[in-house]
Amino acid sequence: MSSEKRVKRWVMLIVDLAVVAVLFVLDQFTKHLAVMHLKDSPAYVLIDGVLELQYLENRGSAFGMLQNQKFFILFVGTVFLGVILFFLFRLPEKKKFCIVHILLSGVIAGGLGNMVDRFRFDYVVDFISFVLINYPIFNAADIYIVVSTVGLFLLFLFVFKEKDLEFLNFKQNRYREMK
Repeated sequence: MSSEKRVKRWVMLIVDLAVVAVLFVLDQFTKHLAVMHLKDSPAYVLIDGVLELQYLENRGSAFGMLQNQKFFILFVGTVFLGVILFFLFRLPEKKKFCIVHILLSGVIAGGLGNMVDRFRFDYVVDFISFVLINYPIFNAADIYIVVSTVGLFLLFLFVFKEKDLEFLNFKQNRYREMK
């Protein structure tokens, strides 16, 4: 790897780390505010019949599934974070992959934000309630994960071509070069 590519890789990884750090701190700060101002209080209505702030201790995973399965949820989360980090480190230094770096950083920040809650409290602090459709209560980390995942899905479905993703190929290409 040339020194220019190495510098680009390090710059992108530093940007990734900065994005993760900022989003993580924002998530933890909003959860702290929820604990301080919403715990043991009635829901705070932002838009009547649409959006409320309501404190909830979620001891499960997404949509309240796997209640009280802390170690399993942490294990699965750690495996997913490992896979995402592996993918992040394999991304080429091309400009078109910058958005992928940012989106993966959002997934990492959201995952870490919820994992830290599980380690500290044995539950995740949720506080945003979209009551219009009776949607489960969620938090900022959940928003990072969902928005980033949808963005990645759309990119890989409509923007990137198979050739763009060759860096993920684990097969050795020696036999192809011989032809």
